[in-house]
Amino acid sequence: MKITEIDHFVLVTGDLQKCVEFYEGILGLEHVCEGGKHSLRFGSSKINIHTCAGEFAPFAARPSAGSADFCLICEGQSAQQLKTELESKGAQIELGVVPRNGARGAMQSIYLRDPDGNLVELGYMKAARTSARVL
Repeated sequence: MKITEIDHFVLVTGDLQKCVEFYEGILGLEHVCEGGKHSLRFGSSKINIHTCAGEFAPFAARPSAGSADFCLICEGQSAQQLKTELESKGAQIELGVVPRNGARGAMQSIYLRDPDGNLVELGYMKAARTSARVL
């Protein structure tokens, strides 16, 4: 077996409207609702949004709002320009711009929290690579 990428992950939210406003309005992800199931799409991946713990089976052993910590890779501008853009949209930056080492190597990161308290790291790489290392 060789795992090559992430298809999706699930976040539980206590307030769907605020969640969508953050990910769509601040981060620019596309909100999609199909058959009553909400997701946020970007690139070839998505984040599924559940409005209550255990909304669709099977589910994690202890699903809860605000328990996630993840990193999304950004392209197209410098990390400082990204920070300025986020602040102009009203985002509260928790930390950054700071150097980090992600799965693809060295990057500059900015940390913020979504409305549920999940820690969202936005990583910017000067030269984005098209293939990820398998760890």
